[in-house]
Order: sequence, then C-alpha cells, then structure tokens
Amino acid sequence: MKPADDSFSAPEVDRRKVLLGLLFGSAAALAAWRQPRKRLDYLGRQKLGDLVPETIGRWKFVAASGLVVPPEDQLSRTLYGQLLTRVYSDGDNPPVMLLIAQSAGQTGILQVHRPETCYPASGFQISPVTQHDVPLGGATLTTNALTATNDGMTENIIYWTRVGDKIPTTWKQQKLDVAEANLRGVIPDAVLVRISTVNSDEATARSTLDEFTRLLIGSVPPARRAIFIA
Repeated sequence: MKPADDSFSAPEVDRRKVLLGLLFGSAAALAAWRQPRKRLDYLGRQKLGDLVPETIGRWKFVAASGLVVPPEDQLSRTLYGQLLTRVYSDGDNPPVMLLIAQSAGQTGILQVHRPETCYPASGFQISPVTQHDVPLGGATLTTNALTATNDGMTENIIYWTRVGDKIPTTWKQQKLDVAEANLRGVIPDAVLVRISTVNSDEATARSTLDEFTRLLIGSVPPARRAIFIA
C-alpha cells in the first residue's frame, strides 16, 4: 500500500499556526489594553500622623508603642507606605490602641497587619471573627470583631479595611474587590484600621471601641473621611 500523501495537510497546519498566532497576539494586546493605569489614592501626600488628632473625645495620645505588630521585614516595607500606632488613654479606664496601615504599592492587599495573621504570630489565641456594626450617626460601619488571649489577658479587637471605594469584610472579598477595580482599569489604594482594648468584659469593651470609632471618624475633616470609610 502507498503511503498517504501529506501534501494536502501542510497548508492546514500552516493555517493552524497562523490562527494560533493571531489568537495569542490578540490575547496579549487585550491584556495590555486592560492593564490598570488609573491610581486611586485617597491619602495622597497626607501623613497619617497629621490627619489623626492626638486628642479624640475623652482620650489623649500617650504612647506610640505597646501594640501587637508583626516583625518588620522586606515584605511589610514593600506593601505599606505608612503605619501609625498609638495608645490613647482617658486616665481612668483601660487604654485604647489604634493601628492604621496604608498600602504603599497601591495593590489593595492588606494582609500582614490583619489580626488573624499578626496576633497568632505573637503567641495569642484568637476567637472566630464575627461581623460587628458600628453606628456612625446616619450610617453604619461594618467591622470585623474578635478577641485575642495571651497569659490571661484578653484584648477585644475591631478592624476594617478600605480598598478603593469598597469596605470588604473578608480576605476573599478584599481580593475580589482588588480584581474588580483592576478590571475597571483602576489600581486601588487601601487602608486597614484596627482598634482594640484590653478588657475581660466584652460588652464594656465593645461599647468603648464603638465610641472611640465614632469619635475617630468624627474628628477627621469631612473631606478626608473617605480615607477610612470610602
């Protein structure tokens, strides 16, 4: 039997190569066209230390240390542009600890300073994270709430993240919000706000944290509040 004649298959193979080349070229062009180019940066050149007042309601700034923070490394230096840590006291009750971390690379990724990450790394046992609504006058801020325990000390924590113009409540939603912004051609900035106090009475602690949160947002000029709550 004669071998099959391959003369008619060559043009088909060539056409296949051409089509694949066009497909890959189109995909590359589309990816380049959809590359996010617009940077959304609410903070701009403003310094967190200048924006957040040293007196918030009945609390006054007393120290910049004593908070649970992850060890500084190259990753955190790359991801974060600004980090503000403050301890506030009213002179009578357990102090309130404030941490604000701002994304430097404007990738919207805020993982290093999330309590679920940094507290266990510091030897704390943490409770499941629940959602906790903080009334802000005519609006409601949905935060994440948890407790962290170490050597018999219980720290009550609330925190939230702002990614672009969204406030995601989960790590998964945070990543989805970043991806959605990127698809719109936007590179979002991001801020994480963590407020905590050491108190074994959870109800009292939550009341304190709610009050401090309301006063913190209220102490920031209205035109700058979007930095924290979009």
